[in-house]
Amino acid sequence: MERIDKVISEQLSGISRKDARAMIRAGEVAINGRTASDPAQKTDPGLDEITVAGKRLFYREHLYIMLNKPAGVVCATRDRLSETVLGLLPEELRREGLFPAGRLDRDTVGFVLITDDGELAHRILSPRSHVPKRYFVRLSDDIPPGAAERFREGIEIDGGEMCLPAEMEQTSERECFLTLHEGKYHQVKRMFAALGSSVEYLKRTEIAGIRLDERLSEGECRELAPDELERLMNA
Repeated sequence: MERIDKVISEQLSGISRKDARAMIRAGEVAINGRTASDPAQKTDPGLDEITVAGKRLFYREHLYIMLNKPAGVVCATRDRLSETVLGLLPEELRREGLFPAGRLDRDTVGFVLITDDGELAHRILSPRSHVPKRYFVRLSDDIPPGAAERFREGIEIDGGEMCLPAEMEQTSERECFLTLHEGKYHQVKRMFAALGSSVEYLKRTEIAGIRLDERLSEGECRELAPDELERLMNA
């Protein structure tokens, strides 16, 4: 059971606890058809029907959002100079506590998971979890011979860091898909740099076997479907 003002402020974007209390005292909030007048009134948001200004509030403990990130946008909750991935979310998916679970470089595009589930994000990002992430890569020149074998064995990148084995699927002379099981800083670019190659275009296409929805244009997003969320939880 939670306070009704807390539930409203957490579930509705741009509504503070003070705003929620004012709405309740103005008679704009109802629980199971009965007008709530006390901001401290307790409710079970998972079971009770809550309406705010005549519209039903659909309670979700956490949000899990698939975003197709465009180039030039940063994976941060706020940035003074650049647009952030949170700024791309539509109003109905905005609420306090959301953050990108993992980062993509400013010029890298593709799948970014946005959530307010800190426990899940920790599991995804933990080096011990080895959650697979798949990338489409285009190089500025031909893929060097033997690249797939080097990656499969675990390649050493600049600074002496060793990478875990990775799987490369070459699709053309300059293009491939690369699946990583860790998340080092600029890892894909550094792996190819170790082979003397330069990455021209990079797009993350999968996280934990969940594919980026091809129907999402760059900058668009949607919530994860139930089967996708189950796959993520089991990753």
